Amino acid sequence: MAKVLTQEAAKSMGLPGRKSLEIVSGEKGSQAVTLRLVEIPPVKPGDSPRGRHFHQGFEECIFVMSGEGCTEADSGNYPLKAGDTILIPSGEKHATRNTGSDPLVLLCFFPVPDIAQRTQEHKA
Repeated sequence: MAKVLTQEAAKSMGLPGRKSLEIVSGEKGSQAVTLRLVEIPPVKPGDSPRGRHFHQGFEECIFVMSGEGCTEADSGNYPLKAGDTILIPSGEKHATRNTGSDPLVLLCFFPVPDIAQRTQEHKA
């Protein structure tokens, strides 16, 4: 049966350096997908960059809704703007950073219902 999941009912993830709302996941009844809405604020003087993270056993697909940024990954640095999509392979360490003056807003898709147990954050 189809199900409408609202942003207001999304789970706040409390992740470092970004606002992350988990809209779809196994917790919400998904069998095979997680969807997060992520907002990364503009960098302020004195801000420390957050460390990279990686996902073991599944890819991450990031769609840029608005703003400008750069995904720093093991394989290189990838400038991003609204309308761009980047696919991060399983196991590749990465972090997406805001390079503009407005918030960077992303939709992050994962082909599993729960990413927490197979995601590792690293310090900068």
